[in-house]
Amino acid sequence: MIGNKKLILEICNISIRAGNKILKYYKDDIEVTHKNDSSPLTQADLASNKIIKTALHNLDTTIPILSEESLVEWDTRKSWNKYWLVDPLDGTKEFIKNNGEFTVNIALVEKNNPILGVIFAPAKSVIYFAQKGYGSFTIDTSKELNNLDEATQISVLKQSDPVRIIGSRSHSNNSFATWVNEKFPNAQIIQAGSSLKFCLIADGNADIYPRFGPTSEWDIAAGHIILNEAGGKILTLNNKEIKYNQKESLLNPEFIASNNII
Repeated sequence: MIGNKKLILEICNISIRAGNKILKYYKDDIEVTHKNDSSPLTQADLASNKIIKTALHNLDTTIPILSEESLVEWDTRKSWNKYWLVDPLDGTKEFIKNNGEFTVNIALVEKNNPILGVIFAPAKSVIYFAQKGYGSFTIDTSKELNNLDEATQISVLKQSDPVRIIGSRSHSNNSFATWVNEKFPNAQIIQAGSSLKFCLIADGNADIYPRFGPTSEWDIAAGHIILNEAGGKILTLNNKEIKYNQKESLLNPEFIASNNII
C-alpha cells in the first residue's frame, strides 16, 4: 500500500533529476561560497534548486514552494495551508568532503505537518519515500522510475543491543557526548550526515538520533514523515511534536528522533 502513486512517482523522479544534476558537480573542483549564516553554498545547490522549483511549479501552480535556496518572507507564508518544503542539497558539507552522505529532500506540508516526503541520496543510488497513512519505502536506483513496483517497505527495529545512536558527522558537540554518557553509556555510535540519519532509523539500521545543534525545517521534514511512517518518531526535548511554518524563524527546536526506544 503506497498511497498516491502518481504523485509520489513524480516527486521521486524530480528528486532523482536534481540529484543526478548534483552528481555532475561532485568530485570536481567545487567552488564554495558562504551565505549570511556562514553555511556553505555551491553551484550544485543552486542547480538542484532550479530543477526542483521548476518541476514542482509545473506539477501544480497552486502549491507554493519554500526552499533553503529560495526563502519566502513570513508575512507571505504564514497564511499557507499547504506547501512544498525543499532542501535541494542537504549535507553540503558532506558533498564538499566527497563522502557521499548528501541528499535531496522534498516534503509536502499540510496544516503544519509533513504528509509526504522523498529523500534521494544520489551518490548512494537510493531513494526513500513516504506518504501519511501508507508506510515508508525504499528503492535502490540512480535512474528515473517508470513505476514504484520495486519499492520495499521499511520499518524501524524495535530492539537492538547495544543501542545504536547516530552522531552528526559534521555537527557534533559536547551536549551530544554528555547525553549519550548519561542515557546510554554502552551505546554504539554511528556517524552519518544529512537526512540519511532519519532513514537509518526508519530502515532499522539505527535506533536514536539526538540533535542538540541547530537545524532548519527543510532539513528534517521529509525525514520526519519517512520516520513516522516507518514506526518511529521525532519529538522535542520536552516531548512535543514538531510543527512547521508556525513562526517567522525556520529553525527547529532541539529534538530526538528514535524508533520509540525512548
